Amino acid sequence: MADQDIEEAVSRALEDAPPRNFRETVDLAVNLRDIDLDDPSNRIDESIVLPEGTGQETSIVVFADGETAVRAEEVADEVLSPDELADLGDDDDAAKDLAERTDFFLAEEALMQDIGRYLGTVLGPRGKMPEPVSPDDDIVEQVERLKNSVQVRSGDRRTFHTRVGAEDMSAEEIADNIDVIIRRLHADLEKGPMNVDSVFVKTTMGPAVEVAQ
Repeated sequence: MADQDIEEAVSRALEDAPPRNFRETVDLAVNLRDIDLDDPSNRIDESIVLPEGTGQETSIVVFADGETAVRAEEVADEVLSPDELADLGDDDDAAKDLAERTDFFLAEEALMQDIGRYLGTVLGPRGKMPEPVSPDDDIVEQVERLKNSVQVRSGDRRTFHTRVGAEDMSAEEIADNIDVIIRRLHADLEKGPMNVDSVFVKTTMGPAVEVAQ
């Protein structure tokens, strides 16, 4: 159950959002303080499963061969073979396009070295290097988990954003998602809540509402 202050802020953000002719996402903005983000070890880079889902389609691409590829076809948006991976290494524009339209990548462990060689310069800076899949992992389960996940990434900036839902979700559902993210941030940051300066929630085009802390 999310904090009442979070739910109240979400309710205000949803109520204050002007009508649009498209389905807006709901985003969270986090401002950090008293932390040296020039040191990569202090940066936030987390894949977080949202208990109520993202409210949006999440694009997942799997690099795999054999049985894993067959099973991944059932649930992933795209499954790429080792040969297709090599082709991407020779086509920088295609690799960048794939990176931009894909939220998460998964790859068989045996392919990780080749992915680093062919796509490391494209996926690495975007924080989209694949999550490795071992032979014992259930690829279907892995994909389904990522469909309900968001990547929370600060880089070297004190202010960063992440998706926490969609406007047609309830305030309670969105607040539950925000609660999970804030708790994870508090656990990750060196000084916990003291490293969080402020948190705002807003729809895509709506005004930002501060979440009381």
